[in-house]
Amino acid sequence: MVAGAGLAAMPSFAAPMFIKAKTLRGENAPSNRINIGVIGCGRIARDHDMPGVMKFEYAHIIAVCDLDAHRVQEAVRYVNDFRQEKFGKTDDIKTYEHYEELLANPEIDAVIICTPDHWHAKIAIDAVRAGKDVYLEKPTSLTIAEGRLMSNAVNATGRIFQLGTQQRSWEQFRIASEIVRNGRIGTLREVEIRLPGDPAGGDATPTHVPTGFNYEKWLGSTPYVPYTEDRVHPQQGYGRPGWLRCEQFGAGMITGWGNHHFDIAQWAMGTEYTGPVEISGTADFPTEGLWDVHGDYHTEMLYANGVKVYGLTESEQKPNGILFTGDDGWVFVCRGDYKASANDPTTFAGSPLVVSDKKLLAPLSDSDIHLTVSDDHHLNWLNAIRTRQQPISPAEVGHRSCSVCLLQHIAMKLGRKLYWDPTLERFINDDEANAMLSRPERFPYAIKRGL
Repeated sequence: MVAGAGLAAMPSFAAPMFIKAKTLRGENAPSNRINIGVIGCGRIARDHDMPGVMKFEYAHIIAVCDLDAHRVQEAVRYVNDFRQEKFGKTDDIKTYEHYEELLANPEIDAVIICTPDHWHAKIAIDAVRAGKDVYLEKPTSLTIAEGRLMSNAVNATGRIFQLGTQQRSWEQFRIASEIVRNGRIGTLREVEIRLPGDPAGGDATPTHVPTGFNYEKWLGSTPYVPYTEDRVHPQQGYGRPGWLRCEQFGAGMITGWGNHHFDIAQWAMGTEYTGPVEISGTADFPTEGLWDVHGDYHTEMLYANGVKVYGLTESEQKPNGILFTGDDGWVFVCRGDYKASANDPTTFAGSPLVVSDKKLLAPLSDSDIHLTVSDDHHLNWLNAIRTRQQPISPAEVGHRSCSVCLLQHIAMKLGRKLYWDPTLERFINDDEANAMLSRPERFPYAIKRGL
């Protein structure tokens, strides 16, 4: 069968089996308590990360931080309402505007970072230097250069770091990766990754900064631009924020969704600590309106092992997900009907795991490659904090999967083939492309080099 053809009509040979996480014996003992601070209290924090840790009674969110004072107060109510309903008790929660003050609190063991993308790497670096363990929402960084600084800082400090690429903790993605890793589809030839696009639009008309919102600091290292709600986040509710669609703060879906799917592709290929050697791509970019991240796109990458990896916009014929094609078969994997947030921009059709032959789903033998099993991404992080063992999505792996996405974004912008050295993390004989590995950083928000 031709790769990608007729996937919507394929029969399902396996559905994902999600096993409830088992908490540890004696989890409520004081020595087992983990005190957590949340930095960034918007949509993904409320819909995904805060409830993801609070469901474990020993994980106490004792501090919340946001540059929007309204969101800070709502976060306090959200946390205490959750704990009251689930455990019949509340916590004394400290509130902060500035994350630096939260990091200085010695009572806090770990932080969850849910800020806009352009703040990810800097806050993660400052957190590990302050002795905190970190759960960082993806993508890892705004640029490849700052991602390298982040990974180096985590490794130098020895802190526990988990990237929010939670698909690694879903059974169907692990099974698909093990099928590929163990050669069950023969020699892997192609990987096709389908992602959503983003619409043009957004109102660029400057308006007054809302009371209680520190917009100057929110812009961080990026250039100053006038405030407009469509550039930041809704003042009412927690709908999809406009910053996700502005290149000033991120690269769009290629990192927003891509950091998930390309991470799984690297896991399946065994290329978690390297990257492609050739990259090319094209994309449609808006010519008017405020939002300027890519829409429809198509990229092609070549790895040193000869595997070609394609990125493209999802469609009815090619639904969101990852298709691995080998000489002897194929496997397609996706999230099914799951959404991390109520207003995720994509709906999913079909089964979460589909294979060319049900024999591919046979149990692994003792001699096969067995990938790490995690049934709950947040629990995997909490357990890593306790054991000091690496979690399933550590810093260097996260940096490499984000880099794959950012390489494609650079290729989209330049519109020509690029040659990459994944060891040196530099383009070969291409000053223009190498200049795009970093961005100027506005004072005083630059990442401090060195420890």
